[in-house]
Amino acid sequence: MTDSASDIRGDDVGIRLQRLRTQFQLSQRQLSKRSSVANATISQIESGALNPTIGTLRKILSGFPISLAAFFGDDLAPPAQQTFYRKSELTELSEGSVSYRQVGNSLLNRAIQFLWERYEPGGDTGRHALSHEGEECGFVISGELTVTVAGETRTLKAGEAYYFNSDQPHTFKNEGAGPCELISACTPPSF
Repeated sequence: MTDSASDIRGDDVGIRLQRLRTQFQLSQRQLSKRSSVANATISQIESGALNPTIGTLRKILSGFPISLAAFFGDDLAPPAQQTFYRKSELTELSEGSVSYRQVGNSLLNRAIQFLWERYEPGGDTGRHALSHEGEECGFVISGELTVTVAGETRTLKAGEAYYFNSDQPHTFKNEGAGPCELISACTPPSF
């Protein structure tokens, strides 16, 4: 069962979440209170019955001092600093109608998150608006992307860009007929 087309990749999301929650000595109810995500949703994710959207997982992780990148990292030890990346070395963070390919496997001790994003027609960031610390910007390479920030909506086409404080509620959706590709960055890394 999924709750949106932009579900997080990986069968081990529930296992990772349960391990993290246990590490912080939180019950599912305590995490529910901290993150404002229903206890039943957390339980379903941990049991593997529900794959969370990026927005939902971000909301849950707001109950911990951890980013999405660190959550999906192989471990919390600082990685060896790599300078150059082949296309095959980009880390895929999602599956479904939205693809997020991150430069670098782990962003621990990094100040910027840099992504190559692809939204299939109808692909979006989920039912809930995203909101997190920092700033983010992006440049549409092809197709079109509808971006809503703090209630203001604009459809961006190839060659157009956005830049905003990411503590404002925001969503992204491809309402066009073809795929949309863009390059984006945010600081500090929040994914």
